[in-house]
This record gives sequence, C-alpha cells and structure tokens, in this order.
Amino acid sequence: MAIVVKNTNYNGEVLEQLLTLAATGNEIVEKGLIMVIPGVEKKISLPRLRSGKMLQKRKENPGVEDSKGNFNYGEKSLDPKDFMAFTVFNPRAFEQIWRKWQPKGNLVFAELPPEAQNALLAELAKQVQFELGDHYINGEYGDDDDHLFNGILTQMAKDTELIIVESEETTMLGKLKAVRASIPKAIRNNPNLRIIMSIDDFDKYDDELTEREAKNASETDVNARRYKGITIETLAAWPDGLIVATLCSMGADGNLFAAVNLQDDENVIQIDKIANASELYFFKMLMKADTNIAFGEETVVLDSRDTPVFRPTAKTISADPTTVTIPAEGGSKDVTVTASGEYTVGAAPAGFEVEETETGVTISAEANDTGNAKSGTLTITLNSDESKTAKITISQANQGA
Repeated sequence: MAIVVKNTNYNGEVLEQLLTLAATGNEIVEKGLIMVIPGVEKKISLPRLRSGKMLQKRKENPGVEDSKGNFNYGEKSLDPKDFMAFTVFNPRAFEQIWRKWQPKGNLVFAELPPEAQNALLAELAKQVQFELGDHYINGEYGDDDDHLFNGILTQMAKDTELIIVESEETTMLGKLKAVRASIPKAIRNNPNLRIIMSIDDFDKYDDELTEREAKNASETDVNARRYKGITIETLAAWPDGLIVATLCSMGADGNLFAAVNLQDDENVIQIDKIANASELYFFKMLMKADTNIAFGEETVVLDSRDTPVFRPTAKTISADPTTVTIPAEGGSKDVTVTASGEYTVGAAPAGFEVEETETGVTISAEANDTGNAKSGTLTITLNSDESKTAKITISQANQGA
C-alpha cells in the first residue's frame, strides 16, 4: 500500500503533526520564468511574426512594384499529453503508529481523520509539484511513466535557430562572459532577459566572486544573482554545466511557454474508496501539459557538459539557380532555397515580384514595355546568422528589343 511503515516504535503521543520531507516545487513556474496557458485540451499554436526591412527613399506616387519588406508568419505548437497521479492506501495503517490518527468509528465505517488526510494530501501535492518541475525542464515524451511530455530543454534541442556558444573557458566568469557576448543586441537590455543555470553552477560563480580581492561579498554572504546587470535564475532540476540566456516572463513577452488543461489541475485531487466493499482508499489527479519555446534565435546556450546535447551546427543557405532571367513578355521562375534554419526573403528588385513557397521563392514580372532592360538582386538572409546570405541575380530584357 502507499503507506509504508518503517522503523516505528510507537510509545504514545509525540507531535501534533506529521513531519514531512522538504522538496522543491515547480520552480520554473513559481519563479515566473514561463507563461502557462490554461484551457488547452488538444493543441494550440504559438504564432510567430517577423518582418523584413521596410524603409526606403520617399516616392511621390509609390506603386505595388515599390513595395519593400514582408511579413513572415510561422507557428510552433503546444500539444498537451495526458498523465496522472494515482496512489492507493489503507487508513488502518495508522492504527499501529499513532493513536490520535487511528481511523474513527465502527470498523466497517472507519475513515481516516481529516487532519491525517490533509497531511497526506499536502505531501502528495508537494511531490507532484516537484516531479512536474523536473518534467517541465528535462521531460521527454515516451511510452513509460518516466516520459510524460517534452520539457523546455528537449524542445530547445529540436530548434535549429538556437545561438550555440563555443567556449573553452573553465571558470564561470569566463563562461558567462562568452554567453553575454552572444546575446543579440536587440534583447541584451530587455528587462525580461534571464540567465538560467543550476544551483551548483551558481555556487561556483559565487565562490569565484568571493575569492576576488575586492568589491565582492565576504565568505559569510552570497553575491548578487546577476552578471553585468542580467538576473541569474537557479533551478534545482537544471543540469550542471548548462547555461541558457533567454527572455523569461509569465506573459507573452517571454520565450518559454507551457500549455495545461487547467492552471490548478495539480491541486485538484479526487479521494474515494477503491470499491464499496473495499477498505482501501485512493488519491487521484488528472493532468495535461506540454512546453515549447517561441524563438530559437532569442535563446543563447552554452553546454559544457562532458557529453553536450547542444552542439553548434554549420549555418548555411543557398539558392538554385542563382541567376534568373524572366522573358520580356513576362513570366515566372521558381528558385529552390536550401538553408540550415529559417530565413528572411528581402525586398523584390524594382519591377519584379517575389512570392515565398514551400521550397523557396517564385520570381515573376509582367511584360517589360518600359523601353529599357531591367535587372536587380534578391537577397535571402539566414535568421540565425545574418552574415549568411544567398543572392539571386534577376534580369528581364525589354519587349521588342
């Protein structure tokens, strides 16, 4: 049964309440680092919108052909998985350990006193919160009870847009310096920016600061949980050797998201007899959850573990063909774009139109009756590294030439 009696030597009343083991909760939620979206029974999308460069010289009478920039829409999904907490216990197990909490009433109607139920419920809820905290971070969806849904780190590992930091530094100060240098300038001063690390890693950082000669805390104090003004958050379930910098918030202005059926499912517990003729009771909780990140390019990762999960990959982008000629009478050409991640299509050259497709872009133009040949260059930029581009040269002869 769920109540296991060990090492007991009952000798009268000792305490007014049970002593329970301390355990951390679902820290990533409790510390406000993730937005939890309730009411998701099946699946929900995280809509993502990016825009290209739009500024240009002023024109008195702009037309469609003068359009510059575009809106790139994409989605990531949250697909909650079903799981539960379920345990069975016999109230009579308390008869041998504490007279005060022995089931009351006639034996056939014996029930566990409310204070005993509350103690068990509190311990159950605390344990569920602790396990959820680990799954929110490290969870992997699978076929057994240890793989309930995908956690944040599992979802991060799938994203090809992450900013992976390569560093040979062995000190925490050196690692944090490398991480900060890789944070995109657009979010470096964002108030929601956080550096997440394990408790052991922060202790190493704290020790390094204390060992410096001046301007740091003494051996009896803890240094501020900050690096260069960026708040450091520690999580008990976070793996040692992994540092992540990203936007964290309980709202949509963060980068970490979770979907659940109801916000308080982990506190809603059903208690009843297993069967009418049974002396056994059960505790049962039903839950749904999933996590994801919105933008990989807003996530900086330094993985210095012996077997790193996050490794830098070659960032490439190419187009085929790189030269496109549109007939003078008008027409279109398809171009295949191959990239290691998401990309942004630049503005179409004057006199041409560009439309994104599943495999790349389609370049088109109306008949050229301007009296002059037209030409231009289309630039496609890799989002995770704007220095990586693919350029397509486009031309169209004059009709009748």
